[in-house]
Amino acid sequence: MKDGVILINTARGGLINEYDLAEALKSGKVAGAGLDVLAVEPAGPGNPLVGLKNCIITPHIAWSSNEARKKVVEMTVENLRAFLRGERLNCVTPI
Repeated sequence: MKDGVILINTARGGLINEYDLAEALKSGKVAGAGLDVLAVEPAGPGNPLVGLKNCIITPHIAWSSNEARKKVVEMTVENLRAFLRGERLNCVTPI
């Protein structure tokens, strides 16, 4: 990566070596990081990223946009209505 990059991780915490990222943030190699996931959640006091001014850690809620939450509610209502009608929606049938 180029010097001064900003790293965003909303995928999996294990993709990032947190100790290496902390060193890169402290040295300026990485200008900033936005993380929605960590290798171990919740972050403990020993996590090297906690407290760094150029690292923002959110509580694993990147998926939680207004649109995503609205869709979850709509799907839940439709599943309940189908269940009450004796139908099945979004059902995974075992092989």
